Amino acid sequence: MRRLRPAYPRPDRAGWRRWLPSPRQWLGGLLGAVGLLALFLVGAYAATDIPTNLNSYATQQDNVYFWSDGTPMARTGWVRRQAMPLKDIPEDVRWAVLAAENESFYSDPGISVKGLTRALWRTVGEGDTEGGSTITQQYVKNVYLTQNQTVSRKFTEAMIALKLDNRMSKDQILEGYLNTSWFGRGTYGIQRAAQAYYGKDVTHLNASQAAFLASLLKGAGLYDPTLSKANHKRAVERWSWTLDRMVKIGKLSAAERATYKKFPEPLKSARTYDTGKQSDYLVELAQQYAKKAAHISDKQFDLGGYQIYTTFDRERETALTDAVAKARKQAKKDAPKLAATAHYGAASVATDGRILAVYGGPDHRTQGYNESNASTVRAGSAFLPFVYAAGLEHGVRKTRSGPTTEVTPQTLYDGDDGVPVTTPEGPYWDRSGKVVTAHNDGNKSYGRIALGKALAQSVNTPFMQLGMDTGLDKVSATAEAAGLLESSIGPQVPALSLGNSTPSAIRMASGYATFAAEGKHTEPYSVRRITRNGATVPLATPTARRAITARVAEQVSAALTDALNSAHPTVATPTAAGKSGTTADDTAAWYAGSVDSVSTAVVVYRMDLAKSLEPLPLKGLAGTSDDSVPYAVWSGATGLG
Repeated sequence: MRRLRPAYPRPDRAGWRRWLPSPRQWLGGLLGAVGLLALFLVGAYAATDIPTNLNSYATQQDNVYFWSDGTPMARTGWVRRQAMPLKDIPEDVRWAVLAAENESFYSDPGISVKGLTRALWRTVGEGDTEGGSTITQQYVKNVYLTQNQTVSRKFTEAMIALKLDNRMSKDQILEGYLNTSWFGRGTYGIQRAAQAYYGKDVTHLNASQAAFLASLLKGAGLYDPTLSKANHKRAVERWSWTLDRMVKIGKLSAAERATYKKFPEPLKSARTYDTGKQSDYLVELAQQYAKKAAHISDKQFDLGGYQIYTTFDRERETALTDAVAKARKQAKKDAPKLAATAHYGAASVATDGRILAVYGGPDHRTQGYNESNASTVRAGSAFLPFVYAAGLEHGVRKTRSGPTTEVTPQTLYDGDDGVPVTTPEGPYWDRSGKVVTAHNDGNKSYGRIALGKALAQSVNTPFMQLGMDTGLDKVSATAEAAGLLESSIGPQVPALSLGNSTPSAIRMASGYATFAAEGKHTEPYSVRRITRNGATVPLATPTARRAITARVAEQVSAALTDALNSAHPTVATPTAAGKSGTTADDTAAWYAGSVDSVSTAVVVYRMDLAKSLEPLPLKGLAGTSDDSVPYAVWSGATGLG
C-alpha cells in the first residue's frame, strides 16, 4: 500500500517542480476520473426510467370555441390526425428526413456523443443547448420531455434515448418520430403535413416534396416559404441540400436527382378553419386575441385542447349576417356589375368592450381577410362626432397665445358651403398654394348653425373649422382615446376632421360605444375565458378607462340621437343614437350608432381586389341619404328595422 500511495509533493524534485504531478500520477488521476464518470453514467442509466405518460401532443385535441351563451360554436385543429404505419410512408420520404436530420440513424446507439459534447460546450460557453440531437433524442424530447433548453433536460434526454434504443426497434422509433413531429400550419405528423402543404396523402409524395417537408423539422417558422422571401430562400437551399445528401448516402440516384430542378412550391395556405359561414371570421378573431391575451405560442395552440369562451352573441350574429345577406342579394339584383366588387364590413361592440357580432365577408375560405377588421376606407362624416367631442372636451383657441374658450352644443359656427378654413394667422394654404375650403354634401349652405344641430344634420363645414380651432392633435388624441387605432388616424391636415382616417368597422363601433358608455372606453375583446383540460388559463381582460368626460359623452350622444330621430322618425327611441357617414369621393358609406348598450358600425365600399387596393366609387350601390344601405343593415342588425 505504501508503494501504491503516490509521493506528493514529490521528494525527488526541488522548488516549484515538486508540486508538479508525475506522468504516472497524471495517468492515475485520468483513469480514476474516467472510472468515476463511467460509474456515474452506469448509475444514471440504471436509475433512468422511460416515462409511462406521453406528452399532451401525443393525444392532441381540437380547440373548441363557444358562443357567449356557452353553447359550442366551432371546433378547429387536426384532431383527426392519422398515425401512418411506417410501411405506408414511402422510402423516399423516410430517407429525405433521415438525410436531413440523422443519416446514421440505423447504426447509432440513439445518441450522438459529438452532438452532446457540442451542446454542453455551447451551454457552458454561450448559454444555449443547440446542436447534435439524433432522431431518437428528438423523439424522446417530443414524446416524453419538455422543450426547455437546459443541461439537465439534455442529459435526461440522452439517458432515455439510450434505453429506448435498446427496447424499441429503429423502425418503431422512426415511425413514432414521423407521426409526432411538428411541421407548422397546425400539423403534427408527416401525414397531416403532406395534406397541409400539398393537399395529398403522404403516400403520394415524391422525393422532392419530401425533401421540402424535411426542412420544416428545422423550424416551420423559418422554412415555410409562404411566410416571407427570406423563408423561401432558406427553404430552397435546404431542399436542394437534402436532395444532394440523399444522393451522397445512396438513397437517391443522380439521374432522379437531376429531374428535381424546380422547387416544389407548397400550397399558399392550409385550410386552418373549416367551420362554415361567418364562424370562420369569429374563430379567426378569437384565436388571434386568445394567443395574444393569454400568451399562447403558435406551437402550444396547435397542440389543441383549449376551450375558448368567446363574447360572440349567436342571435346578434345571425341578425347581422342576415341583414348583410339581404343587402347583397338586392345589390346583385339592382346592379350586378357593381355588386361584383362590393364589400360589406360590420361589427357590434358592447359598451364594456365585448365584440358581440361581426360580418367579415361572404366566405372566409375564398376571401383571405376580415372586412369587419380591415382598415381600408375613409370614415368620412362618420368621424364628425370625434371632432365634436374634442371641441367640447378641450375648448378652442382663436389665437396662438390667447385663452381657451369653452365650446357648447349651442356654440355657433359658419355652416355655409365653401367657407375658407382659417388659422390664427389667416387662411390655411395647402401645398399647391390654394386656400383650403370646407364643403357640405350637395354644396348646401346652412348659415350660422349651432354645433349640436350641425352634427345632427351632418353639416361638414363647422367641424372642419372646429378641428382647426381645437387643434388637430387633440382631435386625433380624442379619437384614439375613444377607441380608434393610432395607425388608422389620417394625416394632420384640415381634412382630418372630415374623416381622412380609415378605422375598421370594429373600431368605429368601439368608438361610438365610448359615447354610449358615458365617456369610458374599454378595448374591444372577443374572448372572456380560456380553459385547457379543465384548468383555467390566465387571460388578460381589458378594463374601462376614462376617454372623455361623462358630460361630453352625453352631449355627443344627444346630438346623435337627434341625428337618428330626424333622419328616421319612425324608429325614434330614446335609447338609440346614430348617424350616417359619406366621403367626398363617394368611395365609402357608413352608418354607426348605439341602441341601449351596444354600438354597431356598418360600412359599404367597392374594391376590385384582383386589380388594386384602391377604393372605387360606389355609384349608388350604397343607396341614397333617404334610403341608405348601411342604415338598412344597421337597423336590421339592431332590431330597429
